[in-house]
Amino acid sequence: MKAVVLLSGGLDSYTAAAIAKSDGFALNALTIQYGQRHAFEIQSARLVARALGVERHLELSIDLRGIGGSALTSDMEVPRDRDLDAAIIPPTYVPARNTIFLSLALGWAEVLGARDIVIGVHARDYSGYPDCRPEFIAAFERLAALATRAGVEGAAFRVHTPLVTFSKADIIRRGGDLGLDYGLTTSCYDPSGEGRPCGHCDSCLLRAKGFREAGVVDPLLLR
Repeated sequence: MKAVVLLSGGLDSYTAAAIAKSDGFALNALTIQYGQRHAFEIQSARLVARALGVERHLELSIDLRGIGGSALTSDMEVPRDRDLDAAIIPPTYVPARNTIFLSLALGWAEVLGARDIVIGVHARDYSGYPDCRPEFIAAFERLAALATRAGVEGAAFRVHTPLVTFSKADIIRRGGDLGLDYGLTTSCYDPSGEGRPCGHCDSCLLRAKGFREAGVVDPLLLR
């Protein structure tokens, strides 16, 4: 069984990919350089892809900085020490990012003859992004059936979200069960040039909370 997995270099996509591999899928990893300020994650994605033993690792560039509208693709300031329970969509939301990423994954899957796509979204312990919700994933599966030759000819594409009901701590525990080395990953939205995490952005705070609740030391802190 072939699957295309969106691989960012973070612990969520690493864990989702590892779960898919444990379920018997041959992984074809897709990493997207979209003009993100945390481009250091591309290096982590290469390390993670090697650790997973993927069949292929495709890196695509699509520069979303021209669209802007996000602290990750513009000069907007990345929020620090934000209240993660605040009921707002933060400025680190990248307009239509997962729609774009899944569309690219869908195109590659059709070329490969794969009918399965894996993405590490989850709807608990996340930053409130609308394109991480189960409703969005279900809608995209319907779109895939209508928008592709394979779909018109009767093939069914499935978008796997193995982490969708997990908290960050749940993800880390599952990764521990799978023997994953989270020292290969990066999560920070605004790292230093050497890749050191800021420790204050939403992603850093959620990662720290997850490791704390899982009762595990983040291997990045041991470096």
